Amino acid sequence: MSYEPTVMRRALARLERRREERERRRYDLERELYTREPRLRELDAALRGTMADLARLATGGTPVAPDGPELAAIRARSEELQARRARLMAALGYGPDALDSTPACAQCGDTGWAAGGMCACLKQLCAREQLRALTALLNLADEQSFDRLRLDVYSDLPWQGQSRSPRENMRRVIQVCGGYARQFPDYPLKNLLLSGGTGLGKTFLSGCIAREVSQRGYSVVYDTAIHLFAAFETRRFTRDAGEERQARDDTRRYLGCDLLILDDLGSELTTPLSQSSLYEVVNSRLQGGRHTIISTNLSMDHIAQRYTPQLASRIGGLYQELTFYGDDLRLRG
Repeated sequence: MSYEPTVMRRALARLERRREERERRRYDLERELYTREPRLRELDAALRGTMADLARLATGGTPVAPDGPELAAIRARSEELQARRARLMAALGYGPDALDSTPACAQCGDTGWAAGGMCACLKQLCAREQLRALTALLNLADEQSFDRLRLDVYSDLPWQGQSRSPRENMRRVIQVCGGYARQFPDYPLKNLLLSGGTGLGKTFLSGCIAREVSQRGYSVVYDTAIHLFAAFETRRFTRDAGEERQARDDTRRYLGCDLLILDDLGSELTTPLSQSSLYEVVNSRLQGGRHTIISTNLSMDHIAQRYTPQLASRIGGLYQELTFYGDDLRLRG
C-alpha cells in the first residue's frame, strides 16, 4: 500500500499534533495537581532520585548482585514512595498513572510504524487525509455514496440501439461498481472503463468508488487526464528543480497507488508524449497488478481510432467497459 507523499506528510503531521496535544494536557494536569498538593511534586522528585540511584549502580563499573542489599534498599524505597504517591493521587481524584506519558497507540508508541511497516493508526490517518483530498477534487458530498444512488432519475423507456433501458443499464453498472468498491481489491474485475456522454453519472460513481475504497484503507489517486499528462510533460522538459521534483512525485503516485481513477480521457490534446505517457501508466499498472478506472466520453471504438494499437489493445482486452447512456441528468428540471 503506497500513499502519495502529500497525504503521508499530512497524516504524520496530524499524528505529531496529537502527540503534542496529549503532552500539553498531561503537563497542564501536572501543574494543576502540583499546585493543589505540593507533596506530589516532592514524591515525584524522590522517585526520580531512586531511578537515578539505580542507573548509577548499573553504570558504576562494580558488579552489583541482583539480590544484594543496595538494590534491595533502593527497590524498597521506590515501592514505599509509589504507594504514598498512589494514595495522594487517589485523594486528588486520579489514578496513579494519570500523569504518565502514555502513547495513544500501544502498537507503535505513536510513531506510526510497527513491526517493520505502517501501523494501523497511521493508516487510519492517511485514509482520512486522502478522503479530504478526494473530497476537494471530486466535490464529494456526504450523500455521495452507493446507498444514496437513485435509479429513478434514469428513463425506463427503451433506448435506441440498446437492449436495455437507461434505468436497467444503470442498475447493472451500479451493481458492478458497488461490488468493485466493496470487495476491492478482490473483485474479479481489476480495471474498469466508464464510457458514455456527459451528465450520466460517471464522475458521481467514480466518487462513490473512491470514497468506499479510501475508507477501507487503500491508497486512491483521482485526477484528470489533462493533469496527468501535464505532470509527465513537466517531468520530461522542465529545468526547474522544484517543478521537476513535484512532477516526479506526481507521476510516481499515478503508477504506485492501489487504485488510480483517471477522469475525462480524451479531453487532452493527443500528442506522441500523451500517447506514450498513457501507455506507461496503463502498462505499468497492468504489469504491477494494480487497479485502474478510466472515465471517458469516448467509446471503445473511438479509443481504438485515437490511440496506438498497443494501448487500445490493452484497454480493450483488460478493462471491463461499462457504457452509460440516456438523457443528460444535468439538463433535467
